[in-house]
Amino acid sequence: MNVGELRKDYILDEWVIIESARGKRPHDFKTESGPAAVSTDYFGVGNEKLTPPEIGRVPDGKGGWKLRWFENKFAALHLEGQVTPRTDNAFFTFANNVGHHEVIVETPDMRQLWELSVDEVTTLLGVWRERINVIGAMPGISYVNVFKNSGPIGGTSIAHSHTQVMATAMMPPRVRAELDALRKFINDPYERILAIERTGPRFAYENEKAIVICPYASRFNFEAWVFPKRFARTLVDVGELRPLAQALCHVLAKLRELNCSYNIVLHYSPKGEDMRLHFEVMPRIATWAGFELGTGIIINSVPPETAAAFYRGEQ
Repeated sequence: MNVGELRKDYILDEWVIIESARGKRPHDFKTESGPAAVSTDYFGVGNEKLTPPEIGRVPDGKGGWKLRWFENKFAALHLEGQVTPRTDNAFFTFANNVGHHEVIVETPDMRQLWELSVDEVTTLLGVWRERINVIGAMPGISYVNVFKNSGPIGGTSIAHSHTQVMATAMMPPRVRAELDALRKFINDPYERILAIERTGPRFAYENEKAIVICPYASRFNFEAWVFPKRFARTLVDVGELRPLAQALCHVLAKLRELNCSYNIVLHYSPKGEDMRLHFEVMPRIATWAGFELGTGIIINSVPPETAAAFYRGEQ
């Protein structure tokens, strides 16, 4: 009898059920469908006028660009309105959706992120760092959320590879929950967690300055977290970005074998806090259904130990 496990997140009060899909190997999860056909490449070279006015770009030295960024044409957040929440009749609390919303186009052509070189991803991380610093200095902004959606299940509606930046006036509840959990420890708990995982079955990859693990209570099939080995609160603290880019490229190259949708979320420390920066890479292979939505407990059919072996090239 194959008995699964109920596992708790390292620090958060979040639980998952690890229930191995019997008989399945990693490549059994491969998605066969390709990207949808594109009629107009709104983010491509020659179509720059189809986007809002450009805020900035990384030039290619030939009169063109490598990356460019601008406000989201269909922004979900705006730099005007009521920031402080108000409550009416005890139960109805609201504020305006105050914030800022940008798009970073990652490449002038139709290559996807997992096709870019380490140098190109290093440049992209440099733009992430710059936009977090600039937008984070805007009045009223509490946190700059940087994330990548890829594939139809990952939530992307435009096939051209891009990052979204959504800065909010409120501290995101998940970031606040992580900060609250971290305050229960005297020192950074991830220092010990990484030391343990580096020699265990959930170790996935490392280079001289970055490490990848598949978290103990993974919520997603083949979930992977990328950390700098040295404690860093922000991308500024990281300094040299290439080792992180190299680690991300390793994870993405393996996910390319599965041809799956995924999300990447950057977690970093707000000012005055001591949260360890890391990237969470979340493949979108399984669909959360009634049990997950009704209980908040996730069922993951790929144990992180199996996922780590896949990233190590052993599966």
